[in-house]
Amino acid sequence: QVRLVESGGGLVQPGGSLRLSCAASGIIFSIYTMAWYRQAPGNQRELVATITSRGSTNYADSVKGRFTISRNNAKNTVYLEMNSLQPEDTAVYYCNAKFYNDDYWGQGTQVTVSS
Repeated sequence: QVRLVESGGGLVQPGGSLRLSCAASGIIFSIYTMAWYRQAPGNQRELVATITSRGSTNYADSVKGRFTISRNNAKNTVYLEMNSLQPEDTAVYYCNAKFYNDDYWGQGTQVTVSS
């Protein structure tokens, strides 16, 4: 079975940092485009960052310069390093894996930025 399991979420103060991980199993990880999405209460789910099988990255304007997406194909894991966190970054963060007709989601991990 395909599984995407996020970890690393938690409570952090404004200006702080957090590193999210998403461990994948049941897929040929290296060929998938991986992405992080987030959804805050009352908001639509928004795309945060993507990284292709070739390592090309894209970021939402709201996180550009603060967040970094990376992947380790040997570990079947994608990461999201989040710096200079602000309250508006508070959301459930979801891992996504996509390859043509294949599209999988993790269960999400909560990130709360608050004093």
